[in-house]
Amino acid sequence: MFLKNHVFSLIVGIFLLAGLSSCKSKFEKVRASNNIQMKYQEAVKYYEKGKYSKALTLFEDLVTRYRGTAEAEDLYYYTAYSSYRLKDYISARYHFKQFADKYPNSQRAEECRFMSAYCFYLDSPRSNLDQENTRKAIEQLQLFVNLYPESEKAEEAGTLIQDLREKLEKKAFDNAKLYFNMGLPDDYRAAVIALENVLKVYPDTKHSEEIEYLLVKSQYLFADNSLPRRQEERFNQMLDYYETFSEHYPESKYNNELKSLRSSAERKITTAIKIVEADEKARKKYEEELGVSNPGTAAETAKENEQ
Repeated sequence: MFLKNHVFSLIVGIFLLAGLSSCKSKFEKVRASNNIQMKYQEAVKYYEKGKYSKALTLFEDLVTRYRGTAEAEDLYYYTAYSSYRLKDYISARYHFKQFADKYPNSQRAEECRFMSAYCFYLDSPRSNLDQENTRKAIEQLQLFVNLYPESEKAEEAGTLIQDLREKLEKKAFDNAKLYFNMGLPDDYRAAVIALENVLKVYPDTKHSEEIEYLLVKSQYLFADNSLPRRQEERFNQMLDYYETFSEHYPESKYNNELKSLRSSAERKITTAIKIVEADEKARKKYEEELGVSNPGTAAETAKENEQ
């Protein structure tokens, strides 16, 4: 009886294994196969049908098997494009670059060099995030233009570079505005520096009018929050910014507001000069009464120069 049960269990097990084996998908059978030529052909079929995930799995299984063969070039090419179609741009740009480096004389080398740079472009984040990939994309696209100046893709690469530069420009401008919006005396000074840098790095920026407007306002607020001893110099710098703005944008919508700030700055300069003169007279009088120089003057002056 025990023997019969054992034989029955064994038969059932064999049928179950056979059933499970027959339930294996075609893809799993192909992947498990040692017939690399058949596996390669099936991988290409999956790719052509848009089943890029399955195609990529098979291509990656075959990479080491085809290394050094004539088919290896096609394999690298398909692997790169499978990653690209799956929007895995980090892997795709690596594979495209590998292809261009391994097969520099291939008719596809130019295309793959461009696609590697283009994947950097696609992976460039929004302007409010870190822009390391944006800078790398510009570098790679510029490298492509240098290598293939006569390429049909050179003009497109130039357009992409301009788009990326505008993103960096916006990032720099937004950072400068952030200092201005924080509204603290030291932040206004930082805003002036940041805004000037934007104009230096991006002289043709489309934000130039707003940048110069904010330069005038930032310098005004920086001067207004300074000690009287420093105000004359700082308000005069603000007036210089104002004159430049007026020359560049005589019809600007900001003109009335900035004219008002100019008048205010001129009045504050007059007031600051009077305060400084009065302080100087008071200091001299104090020294004459004591018969000695004021020991705190040097330290106070140094502190004032920092503000």
